[in-house]
Amino acid sequence: LKAPMPGKIVRIMVSEQERVKAGQGIIVMEAMKMQNEMKSPKDGKVQKILTAEGSTVNAGDTLAIVE
Repeated sequence: LKAPMPGKIVRIMVSEQERVKAGQGIIVMEAMKMQNEMKSPKDGKVQKILTAEGSTVNAGDTLAIVE
């Protein structure tokens, strides 16, 4: 799961090793005063979360790994 644009991580909605379904919200990111929910691209398990709430990310940064 990659950041589509630069922004700030507002909330992480799942934990590592948690099972997720395709389209399920994983991370809420704020960019240009709007909150965007990053959704899982596929069914699987969250292997690793590579960011933290309150951190700033750049476009293309990997936020989480879903396998």
